[in-house]
Amino acid sequence: MSEEKEITIYDIAKHLNISATTVSRGLKDHPTINIKTRKKIAEAARQLGYRSNTFASSLRSKRTQTLGVIVPRLNSNFMSSVLAGMENAASREGYNLIIAQSLEKADKEMENAHTMFNKRVDGLMVSLAYGSESLQHFDDFFQKKIPVIFFDRVSAHPESTSIIIDNYAAAYQVTEHLIKQGSKRILHLGGNMLLSVYAERLRGYKQALHDHKISFDEKLVLNGNLTEDFGTAAAAHILKLKPKDRPDAVFSANDTAAVYCMIAIKAAGIKIPQEIAFAGFNNDPISKVIEPNLTTVNYPGYNMGQAAVTSLANHLNGETSIINTNTIVLRSELIIRDSSQKNNSI
Repeated sequence: MSEEKEITIYDIAKHLNISATTVSRGLKDHPTINIKTRKKIAEAARQLGYRSNTFASSLRSKRTQTLGVIVPRLNSNFMSSVLAGMENAASREGYNLIIAQSLEKADKEMENAHTMFNKRVDGLMVSLAYGSESLQHFDDFFQKKIPVIFFDRVSAHPESTSIIIDNYAAAYQVTEHLIKQGSKRILHLGGNMLLSVYAERLRGYKQALHDHKISFDEKLVLNGNLTEDFGTAAAAHILKLKPKDRPDAVFSANDTAAVYCMIAIKAAGIKIPQEIAFAGFNNDPISKVIEPNLTTVNYPGYNMGQAAVTSLANHLNGETSIINTNTIVLRSELIIRDSSQKNNSI
């Protein structure tokens, strides 16, 4: 049985008795073709079973109209919010997204980057994996002048743009809030210090301590992958300490670790916030489910996703340069809830 013939713009042109050029322009909603004709062309294309040859089109334009996205994990409320913003902006700008997750592994991130390069994406957006220590696997993109944007978990590169919040200022604000609630031994749960997002949060924490004449104690910093297990392990560490050595507050670099630390601390009979206050980061839904509700930092994921795609599209259209805009800083907000309000607790 012979393969069914692929419908072309010439078949549509013959069907409507108009030129192939008119059909081509009509399918692209070109303003020189009136709306009535465009509708006829679209209807004929649907009836005849026409499929746009995006491969041939991309060869002519040297564009695939696709943008690559590499994220650490898809099962994160924050990342879901970022991707929703990206999808919205990509649709508006006429791009499709190819999304991959690194599962927090550097080798998987390298594999994803290689795949995106071979897929000929027009631009790439990346939130780095927890284990990433180098940007070398993005060199193919930089050498070919394919724009790369890092967001949330970023690493500086002269030929890329980073989209972040002011992690230093946000962490300073959280720590200062805990201090003003009477806390003096604040345990910080941090992430991989090779990633600027966590290094900056630690720096803000340390500066707030310094400005309020509280000595920094290395024993009050625990670094890990900030998972549920890490939060539980942090609680076990706290409970092993003598009461006089225990922290009177915990500031976690994400909400997940903070919440699971709280659960274990509460189960041990320690009162929150009276004995140990808690604050997290990201404003995930879990922060409003735990009792008491978790003080946290609202992180504009949707806006971050939109900003990343818009920045790439502007660069690809020649309106801006990635190289000349190295950092885009978005606003964040401290949300104070019951987990940290010692002054208001009974």
